[in-house]
Amino acid sequence: MSKRSTPVGAELFAYVARHTIQEDAFLRELRLAARAEGLPEIHIAPEQAAFLQILLRAVGAKRVVEVGALGGYSAIAMARGLGPDGRVVTLELEPKHARFAEAWIEKSDQRGRIEVRLGDARTTLSTFADGSIDAVFVDADKEGYVEYLRHAMRILRRGGVLLADNVLASGRIHDGQTEKERVLRAFVDACTAREDLDAVIVPLGDGCLFGVKR
Repeated sequence: MSKRSTPVGAELFAYVARHTIQEDAFLRELRLAARAEGLPEIHIAPEQAAFLQILLRAVGAKRVVEVGALGGYSAIAMARGLGPDGRVVTLELEPKHARFAEAWIEKSDQRGRIEVRLGDARTTLSTFADGSIDAVFVDADKEGYVEYLRHAMRILRRGGVLLADNVLASGRIHDGQTEKERVLRAFVDACTAREDLDAVIVPLGDGCLFGVKR
């Protein structure tokens, strides 16, 4: 029985990544096309995509809301983890990103299962009914994370899953020196303080918070 966690350095993490579901040709092409179009290179890592896909499949999720579509990479990965009647609604503020995501979703194997909704997520999230969603993935502006948390906990069903990216703040979450680090730390603290949420941080990519609504 281990009494402490194993430190994960670069070589060990590379081993973990090699033994995880690999990024397929379509998602790799999407990522490269997004770069060529000038979209920010902030897609989730391939090993995170695998984690989301497997987790959603394991919990039997059918209705997923994503905050922050970017190029559609994570929405496609998550949709692949849903059952035949599953659906992802992904929210995006930037019209350019939304158009790119829609075009690539249309070309993907998840065509017809993902809806891109353009607009401020703070407004769009309010349109979902209480307890109507199986999983929420937050990967947008970090300043909005605490507010997105409140919306997510309202629309998630009991036993629903909360996921959030970048919670390690490039390895500086414990410092809280920059604004990004401070707002992400506030988000993690807010998650920890909630009595209706059990959460852990999974150190894949830049850190993925995984929580279950009680």
